[in-house]
Amino acid sequence: MAVEIKVPTMGESISEATVGQWFKAAGDAVAIDDPLCELETDKVTLEVNATAAGALAEIIAEEGATVEVGALLCTIEEGAEGKKSETAPKKSEDAPAKEEKKPDAEKKDASKPKADEKPKAQPQPDAPVMDSAKALADDKGVSLSGIAGTGKDGRITRADVAAAIAEGRAKKAERQGTASSAPVDVPGSDGPRPEEDREERVRMSRLRQTIARRLKEAQNTAAMLTTFNEVDMTEVMALRSTYKEAFEKKHGARLGFMGFFVKACIAGLQELPAVNAEIDGTDIIYKNYYHIGVAVGTPNGLVVPVVRDADQKSIAGIESTINDLGTRARDGKLGLDDLQGGTFTISNGGVYGSLMSTPILNPPQSGILGMHKIQKRPMEVNGEIKLRPMMYLALSYDHRIIDGREAVLFLVKVKEALEDPRRLILDL
Repeated sequence: MAVEIKVPTMGESISEATVGQWFKAAGDAVAIDDPLCELETDKVTLEVNATAAGALAEIIAEEGATVEVGALLCTIEEGAEGKKSETAPKKSEDAPAKEEKKPDAEKKDASKPKADEKPKAQPQPDAPVMDSAKALADDKGVSLSGIAGTGKDGRITRADVAAAIAEGRAKKAERQGTASSAPVDVPGSDGPRPEEDREERVRMSRLRQTIARRLKEAQNTAAMLTTFNEVDMTEVMALRSTYKEAFEKKHGARLGFMGFFVKACIAGLQELPAVNAEIDGTDIIYKNYYHIGVAVGTPNGLVVPVVRDADQKSIAGIESTINDLGTRARDGKLGLDDLQGGTFTISNGGVYGSLMSTPILNPPQSGILGMHKIQKRPMEVNGEIKLRPMMYLALSYDHRIIDGREAVLFLVKVKEALEDPRRLILDL
């Protein structure tokens, strides 16, 4: 009996996905819950698992295909015996035979490189090949199997193919006992390397495409403006330094700065609700709950997991949640619920060394706070000039909802809460 595996429902806002890597091939044996393939959506990457045991009969949607929810991915012949997946790469059929045994002395001499001889790159099986290199090899009738790639990750470049052709002609001339005085007519072998040899075209992931589209939409639709302030981090840093070990011992989470910033932002959002609102047509929706998005950089791009009902969590609860979300984001284990429903976002460019920036809104939200690098600067304190650990704050906001007065007052509220953390405890 054939069991159909289809694209699962992935959330209200997701209607299609891109088929990523297939973990099984047609004819492979599968067990229930075995991962079959990956689906890349505009938010997360999901694994599709087998719902029956048997053999993978047919793959309908190949890697790179765009599929809609409910589309057929593959079929499994339930109860059939399949072959085991081969994890080890196959050996090339035309691999050279094993070398004949040599005397030990001869082996030692042969293994020692000459003083003026540089070690050569060795050909790698199934090495990636640039399109320009393949085109040149096809044009000249050269096999790529014996060519060692010098490009990124062992990639075979056009220059590698050109060098192999020139070397082959020189050896042929030497065998025939004639010196080749004529120049070798090999494209790309002389002069500066063509730009195409130094370019690499990579298809954008669906996540990266979505990031690009949404950020451009934010610029095109919102009346975006940014206001700045600076905060003296002395008190927060002193509090953190005093209690970080006891905090981590009790709560099992590292005491960072983000917990303080989330609490300070909630204080500002409660006082200035327009910053926590969004536009829906001709209506303004005021959110009386506080789902705070925390931007996280991952190898695949920027994602914004959400700390839900952050106003009801302690600083310890916020730090634990952020730590868990950050770990799962970098491991690609976030679910759709982790990324939806945010009302306000905090982005920390300071971890990368940014001193000042203008963060872009995360639609449909109307505000985003940018944190930056802490840097000691001379400040006036009670009539004296002292070095203080200062951080620039940036609030980008949608001017259609939020007036300049509200934006400035929001940042002042955040600043006051951070410069005197007792305000957060006393709800002032």
